Amino acid sequence: MSKKLVLTEKPSVAKDFAKVLGATPRGKDYFESDQYVITWAYGHLLSLKLPEDIQKEWKTWNLETLPMIPKHIGLKPLPKTNRQLKIIGDLAKRKDVSGIVIATDSGREGEAVGRFVFEWIKTNKPMERLWISSQTKQAVQQGFRQLKPAKQFENLYQSAVARGKADWLIGLNVTRALTVKYQDSLSAGRVQTPTLSLVHQAQEKSEKFIPTTYFSIDLLYQNLKGRLQLKNPQQFTERKQAESFVKELSGTLGKVVSVEAKEKSLAQPLPYDLTELQRVANQLYQYSAKKTLSLVQSLYESHKAVSYPRTDSKYLPKDVANTMKDRLQAIAGFDPRAKEYIKNGGQVCLTSVFNDQKVTDHYALIPTEESPRVEKMTSDEVKIYRLIVERFLGLFAEKHVTQNVKAIIDFSGNLFVFKQEQVIQAGWKASEGKKEVLIDWQQIKTVKGNFQVNQELTSAPKLATEGSLLQQMEKHSLGTPATRAEIIEKLIKSELMERRGNVLGVTPKGKQLLSLVNPSLVSPDLTEKWEKDLEAIAQGKKTSQAFLKEIEQDTKRLVAEIKDSKQEYKDFSLTNKVCPECGEALRERNTKDGKIYICSNQECSYRRRKDPKISNHRCSQCHKKMEIIDGKNGSFFKCKYCGISEKMLDNKARKKKMTKHEERKLVKKYSQEEEPQESPLAAALKAAMEKT
Repeated sequence: MSKKLVLTEKPSVAKDFAKVLGATPRGKDYFESDQYVITWAYGHLLSLKLPEDIQKEWKTWNLETLPMIPKHIGLKPLPKTNRQLKIIGDLAKRKDVSGIVIATDSGREGEAVGRFVFEWIKTNKPMERLWISSQTKQAVQQGFRQLKPAKQFENLYQSAVARGKADWLIGLNVTRALTVKYQDSLSAGRVQTPTLSLVHQAQEKSEKFIPTTYFSIDLLYQNLKGRLQLKNPQQFTERKQAESFVKELSGTLGKVVSVEAKEKSLAQPLPYDLTELQRVANQLYQYSAKKTLSLVQSLYESHKAVSYPRTDSKYLPKDVANTMKDRLQAIAGFDPRAKEYIKNGGQVCLTSVFNDQKVTDHYALIPTEESPRVEKMTSDEVKIYRLIVERFLGLFAEKHVTQNVKAIIDFSGNLFVFKQEQVIQAGWKASEGKKEVLIDWQQIKTVKGNFQVNQELTSAPKLATEGSLLQQMEKHSLGTPATRAEIIEKLIKSELMERRGNVLGVTPKGKQLLSLVNPSLVSPDLTEKWEKDLEAIAQGKKTSQAFLKEIEQDTKRLVAEIKDSKQEYKDFSLTNKVCPECGEALRERNTKDGKIYICSNQECSYRRRKDPKISNHRCSQCHKKMEIIDGKNGSFFKCKYCGISEKMLDNKARKKKMTKHEERKLVKKYSQEEEPQESPLAAALKAAMEKT
C-alpha cells in the first residue's frame, strides 16, 4: 500500500500529527500508519553555503576579494542535524512512499525549511502542502483532507530563497568590508542596520533635549479645571509672569461663550497580529519581542489554544464566521463573558473583521475551538492568552459610546476650556472608575475668576522600547512578524544595541557602525523597497532573478563606498590590558558566560574571563561557592572570602572510585554532628510535662 511521507518542522509537531493520523512510533526517528510516514526537521537542516565553501580564496578576509558575488550559492547540511537529513532521505526513497507532504510551519520560513530538504534530497515524487492556521485535531484532519499542490506555493518559496540570498550578498559583503577595513568585528545587514538607526534616532533626540520650566494657568470651577488656551503653551517662562496675569483676572467674571456636546463612539479593535501583540505585551508586562513570540508559539503548538502566531493580518476570512460560536464555547470556562455572548446568539458585532482581501497567508490571532487547559499553562502563557481572548471577545460586544462636553469660558479675550466625558455605553471597553456627572453648562452664564498657577517641565522625547521599535519596523517594512524579534536579539548579541531596563540604547560601537556604514543602508528606505520587492515575488508580481540582479548591483556599490571611505574608527572595546602571548591590547567582549578579554590581534587566539567564573564547588571553610581561576599550571578553585585554594581534579580523578577507608572516614566526619540545642520553649514544655 502506497504511503505519503510527512515532514514537520519539529519533533513535537510530528508527535501531535501522529496522534491525529493514527501513526505509531518506529524507533526514535519517525511514526508510521497505513497511509503516512511522519518524520521531522529541527528547524533548518540546511543553510546557504559559506563563502569558503564556494571559493577557497574567499576563506581569507581581505578587501581584494570583495565583493563576493557567486553565480550559484548552493546549500550545505548543518553538521549537528546531518543524521536527521539522511533519515528523511532514506524514508523518501522507500518504494512504498509515493508522495511527499510538506507540513512545516505555514509561512515563508517554513516553506524554505521543507523545500530546502527535498531540493537537497532530489526526489521526483509528487509534493503536496499542508497549510493550516491552528493545530487542533479538527484543523489537522481538515488540512490533510484538503492538501494543496506544492507548486501552488512556488512564489512563496522563491521569495524565501531571494530573501536568504539577499541577506547573504548584502550582509556578508558589507560585514566583511567593514571588519577588514576597520580591524574590528562590525556586523551590518539590510534589515538590522536600519533597525539600529531607528533606535539611535530616538536616543539622539533624547540626549540633545534640554528640559525647560514653564507655567500654565487653570480656571477652577466646582471640581473641574479649565486650561488657559495659548498659541505658545510655554509662554510663561517665569512664575511672576503667570501670577501677574492671574492677578489681573482674579475676582472678575468670565462668560460662558460656547458649549458643545458630542456623542462619540469607539469601534471595537481588530484582533491581534503578532507585531501588535508583541508591542502590547512589552508595554504591559515588559516582555521582549522574543519572549512573547516564544509564549504564543507554545500556546499554538503545545496547548493548541490559539491560531497560527506568525501572522501579519488582523482580519478573518469569511469562512471562519461559522466557527465563531465554537470558539466562544471553548473559552466559556476561561472567561464568563463568552457564556453571555452565546446566550445572545453569538453574533459578531464588528462584521468588518471578515475580509478575505485583507487576509494574507494567515488570519488574525484568535482562540481555537479547543478548550484551553489553563492549569497546564505558565503564568506568562496565561497573560498572553488572556490578551488574545480579550480582543476576540471584543468582536461580540457593542461599541464604546461616550458623551463629550466642551465648554469655553471667556475672560476679556482669554479663553479657558473645560472638557468632560461621560460613558453612555461601555460596550467592548470596560468603564473606568465612576461615571462622571456632567455639568449643565447651558444653565451657567458666568464663572467667577478663581485661578491656579502650575509649574510644568517639558518632557524629553522617549527612548525606544521594543514595543515602539516593533511599530517603527512594521511602518518601514523592516523584516516580517516572524523575524523582527530575531533581528532585535541579533543586534543585542553583536553588542551594537543594549537593553537598559525596558528601553533600548545604542552602544558606542553601534554609534560608530552607523557613522561608518553606507548612508543608504542606514536609512530604512532602501530596505523598505527590498521588502516590498520580496512581497511582490511572493505574489507572483516580480521574479526573484530580477530582484537578485538589483541586489548584486547594490552590493557592488555598497562595498565600493566602504573601500573608498575616509572615515576613522575608534575601538571603544580596547582596554589598557596587554595580551601575555603577543603583547597586543586586549578587547572586552560580552558573552553568555559574562565579560571576557580577547586579543585584538586577529591571528592570536588568547582569551580569558574578565571576572572569574563561579563554580558549584564549596569552600571547605566558609562553604560558599568558589571561583575558578585560570593559572599558569591549569585551573584551580579559590575562595574570594577565605583566600583558600584547592586543586581542580580532572575528569579521570573525579570518576576514580573512592576506597572503603575513604568512605568510612567521610561517613565518620559527617556523622559527628553537634547535638542540636534545645529551645527555651521546648525546655519549658518538657518541664511542664514532667511535673504532670
